[in-house]
Amino acid sequence: RSSIIIRKPDTYASQKYKRMASHEYQITIFSPDGKLHQIEYAFKAIRSSNLTSVGVRGADSVAVCIEKKIDDRMIDPASVTHIHRITSEIGCLVTGRDADGRAWISRLRHESFKYLEENGHQIPVDILAMRAADIAQMYTQKSFMRPYAVELMLFSVDAEKGALLYKVDPAGHYMGYFAVSSGVKEQEASNYLEKELRNRGSFSNLSEEETIRIAIESLQNTMGLDFKATDIEVAVVNSTTKTFKKLSVEEIEANLQIIQKFE
Repeated sequence: RSSIIIRKPDTYASQKYKRMASHEYQITIFSPDGKLHQIEYAFKAIRSSNLTSVGVRGADSVAVCIEKKIDDRMIDPASVTHIHRITSEIGCLVTGRDADGRAWISRLRHESFKYLEENGHQIPVDILAMRAADIAQMYTQKSFMRPYAVELMLFSVDAEKGALLYKVDPAGHYMGYFAVSSGVKEQEASNYLEKELRNRGSFSNLSEEETIRIAIESLQNTMGLDFKATDIEVAVVNSTTKTFKKLSVEEIEANLQIIQKFE
């Protein structure tokens, strides 16, 4: 008489596998090699936006530049932007997912207004960058949250500290920079900026016009394209007005012509 042997599933092995793989799906669990995979995926989501951005800090001004891509001809180009005003003195460039970026901008404006109510003066850009990093880091601790798939460049000119440029990433890491890049070709842009810094010795003596042109030129060389004025967005804050300003299409075109003349 033949007998049928029914094997029970190896529940211990399956549970062990689940425990080993859980770090892939849980934001609060470190992998065996010390990584939070959900944070790594947030960085990949930023790269998948296929945008590259650059920020440069000069002597008395900060300029940022990012590509402007319109994928659908039915979209009004005036409604597409990656550079936003947080306060009259602080600008923010967002690289990554648009919806996450809009949520970040709303939160930063709320934090700025709350600081103004409590302290009676506008929030300094370094305090806002630190607050943004604290919020981003908190989102890596809660299982019911996910990190924003964007990197922020916050820039302004402070009365005491001068021109300031900060970058905040989804992990809650933030630092001040002389020049910084973000996006799909971040490394190539960083290499170009480092080369420019070596050649010039410093960016701390750049005028406002030079700061703007280096930002545009570095993005143009990184992408290997000759931009039209409508292909990019540029914004600047200087020490004279201390006011956030986005350059018009005519102003961008004038800078592109000067860059082309000296190439």
